[in-house]
Amino acid sequence: MAAINPVYLDNYGIINYHTHVFNHFLEESETMAEKSFNPFEMAQAQFDRVAEILDLDQGTKELLRYNLREYHVSIPVRMDDGTVKVFRGFRVQHNDARGPAKGGIRFHPMETIDTVRALAMWMTWKCSVVDIPLGGGKGGIICDPHNLSMREQEAICRGWIRHLAKDMGPLKDVPAPDVMTSAQHMLWMLDEFEAIHGQRLPGFITGKPVGMGGSLGRTEATGYGVIFTVREALKQLEIPASETRASVQGFGNVAQYAIELYNQIWGKVVCVSSWDQKDQTSYSFYKEDGVDLATLRSITDRFGGIDKVRAKEHGYEVLPGEAWLEQDVEILIPSALEHQITWKNVDKISKSVKIIAEGANGPTTPDADKVIHKRGIFMIPDLLANAGGVTCSYFEQVQSNMNYFWEKDEVLGKLDTKMTSAFNAVSDLAKKKKLYMRDAAYVIAVGRVAQACKDRGWV
Repeated sequence: MAAINPVYLDNYGIINYHTHVFNHFLEESETMAEKSFNPFEMAQAQFDRVAEILDLDQGTKELLRYNLREYHVSIPVRMDDGTVKVFRGFRVQHNDARGPAKGGIRFHPMETIDTVRALAMWMTWKCSVVDIPLGGGKGGIICDPHNLSMREQEAICRGWIRHLAKDMGPLKDVPAPDVMTSAQHMLWMLDEFEAIHGQRLPGFITGKPVGMGGSLGRTEATGYGVIFTVREALKQLEIPASETRASVQGFGNVAQYAIELYNQIWGKVVCVSSWDQKDQTSYSFYKEDGVDLATLRSITDRFGGIDKVRAKEHGYEVLPGEAWLEQDVEILIPSALEHQITWKNVDKISKSVKIIAEGANGPTTPDADKVIHKRGIFMIPDLLANAGGVTCSYFEQVQSNMNYFWEKDEVLGKLDTKMTSAFNAVSDLAKKKKLYMRDAAYVIAVGRVAQACKDRGWV
């Protein structure tokens, strides 16, 4: 496997797929609707739909529709050239009725408070649907690590913690890596937090290096979690995995480990997509007899971009970036960024597709989701499909707090149990109430949080 710069790995195993994909989306959007896309409004719309199904009272709706707390901070950093630059940062705690807030901290040059708000809300539902005792939080800093030295990145990490150290902690709010942050960033943040409090508190943050309080199995967790749910969906649909083919968007760690485990259950991936940093565009790589994971890893750069010239030499057909969506396969796994399956391309999904498993957060827009639902495609929604990352992050938090660490097989075994149990709960409710899988997942997740708020006497 080609060497991967750990700066670009996040807590859930995602290589930055990346700044450029999101920038490209913003620059190339052809309609005002897409240009004005607001992820927080999308998250609220999803909540509103479920609030009606659950018939929540007005007070509970008003509480859960917004975040409990938000922090906006300015971080002055003396740059390597001697100038001082001020970076804007955020931390949002959506709800902590079920436990400490939990969620990543991302570096992104186009970060917005509404993106962080949406992700914090989604984290609340994600922790709830897999029934781990945590709430939802998220953080972000407007910056681009591509253009920052390691010293400058360290200064940003420590500055962010200095602003928020009194409002976070193992029993309050537990951050983790996200887009363009890594185990190294988490270690700098932990060191600063411990220096401020004068204690060793490894449970304050997750996504740490193994050997410094990190958990074995963390790298595999999100991708494996996706396939644990796919495996269960195939059982329910009575389709042997060996008779299925899949197409995957993205080639970061989520995609790579999803492909790895899918191959182990005898499925075949015939197409993957990745971002080409040089061309500033994405490509899909197709191979009729199945992609070879080891080969693709060997020709992948540190950003998760596959070398298209070398791919052709290995027999891959290089197609346009969106071609991953159009393949005649049974399973689609979007594992890149939000807002990827939209009203513009949803009709390109092949009639052969039986399952969509959302490895990314928010890859399907509500209007596209309606089409998918109408077509009867089995949707494994993001808050369930990619919850393996936060579940393993919770395992790391538990291990750090008790200073006792599990072997990798134990971690992955516990992960399988959690993901399978969550899938079955959502599937059972969907069948019992004749609900779309996304709606069933939200009903369970929101219902648990609403009940916790009620039990605490908040509403």
